[in-house]
Amino acid sequence: MSDNLNYELLNQFAEVYSSKEDPLLAAVNDFTQKNHAEPHMLSGHVQGLLLKMFSLMIRPQRILEIGTFTGYSALCLAEGLTEDGCLHTIESREHTAAIAQNFFDQSPIGHKIKLHTGLAADIIPQLDETWDMVFIDADKTGYINYFELVLPKVRKNGFIFADNIFFHGEALKENAKGKSGKAVKEFNNYINNRTDIEKVVLTVRDGLYLIRKR
Repeated sequence: MSDNLNYELLNQFAEVYSSKEDPLLAAVNDFTQKNHAEPHMLSGHVQGLLLKMFSLMIRPQRILEIGTFTGYSALCLAEGLTEDGCLHTIESREHTAAIAQNFFDQSPIGHKIKLHTGLAADIIPQLDETWDMVFIDADKTGYINYFELVLPKVRKNGFIFADNIFFHGEALKENAKGKSGKAVKEFNNYINNRTDIEKVVLTVRDGLYLIRKR
């Protein structure tokens, strides 16, 4: 690979040469950018399409999302659900959950999404499901705990996706700074050292760990 590749240009290329953003997703994106204090937390166009494609390939019956935010990634993931499928998504902040629910209500597949408001560590043990897919995109200090909570309930050959594993480049440094950067670096090492899973790092956006349960 050429050393002259520009990361920003690659991102722009990905935006232009990927399928256009769905109108409802564009509305979620626009609202979040204009009204939320942390719009960078949105999955966004290219990563959203990637999640949708993975879901369509896997055709999951049950998906768990930890970290709903304003609902963009949940709407993408729900596209691949089976006819009787359901996506459970957890958001800790009531105001943000209400925004997501409003967008779910506008979607023709919104009835397949069940939104839970509260702490993921409390809600996950209450969900009596076997997961085909799990998407972890919540507080970074909780990543290892969330992984340990969900792995026993993931079916054999099921998948876990963990977002933001670069954490703006901080987790790539030898001495990561800040509690979130340090937590993500610890999570990455924890996943890398496990032998009961297969994993691959995807260099999309802020880094995505794709993990398969053996």
